[in-house]
Amino acid sequence: MLNLFPILDLHNPVLMSHPNEKLIHSFYQAFQAGDAEGMAACYHPEISFSDPVFQDLRGKEAGDMWRMLLSRATGNLNIRFSDIQADDQSGRAHWEADYPFGPKKRMVHNKIQATFRFREGKIVEHHDHFSFRKWASMALGPMGKFFGWAPFVKSAVRKKSRSYLRKFQAK
Repeated sequence: MLNLFPILDLHNPVLMSHPNEKLIHSFYQAFQAGDAEGMAACYHPEISFSDPVFQDLRGKEAGDMWRMLLSRATGNLNIRFSDIQADDQSGRAHWEADYPFGPKKRMVHNKIQATFRFREGKIVEHHDHFSFRKWASMALGPMGKFFGWAPFVKSAVRKKSRSYLRKFQAK
């Protein structure tokens, strides 16, 4: 179908007005393609990443997290993104992910708001915001549904995730 309003097509990087919007678009295109190296290439060497599960990842750790997550996805990951906005200093995007989680392969549909800061044409800060409680209710089953709000659940998930990342990095 012919798009009569191409300037409104936010998924077309050619029509985006700012280079940092194109950078965010490239990041999520690489994510959709399962290309962790392409994602990591969008990051500044001094990247700082955090989300409710992986907190305070720095430098190579952030790229390794994406490498680990994509290596585990084995083609069962659906990523969608929209509402990309950016200027010289900061940016944001909305993205959603559908994937099976854990040994029981529970289906997760996560809605994420991402914020970014830029330096030297790369992403230097990336923060993903989502409801841990909603995520836990999908990913962890009954335990997450009833206790996803509890600090002990958050702490256990964070420790286990960090442990998986360390093991992945050691390979």
